[in-house]
Amino acid sequence: MNLQDAQNTIQAAGVFYSRSEDASGRGRAQVMDRNWTVVAQTPAPGTPFGEGEAVLSVVKNDEPSQC
Repeated sequence: MNLQDAQNTIQAAGVFYSRSEDASGRGRAQVMDRNWTVVAQTPAPGTPFGEGEAVLSVVKNDEPSQC
């Protein structure tokens, strides 16, 4: 799922603040959310969470990934 769709899903669950991080470790900002693919998340799927607790690890769509 791309980052924008993941954020929309989180917001639909009633949580409006989530974070994302570059899973490559390069610390890049996610400027265009649709250009990033979610490869991991914290907490695990199905686990209740609150504001700021959701962290989405992402990679650029056009880059190879080991994730």
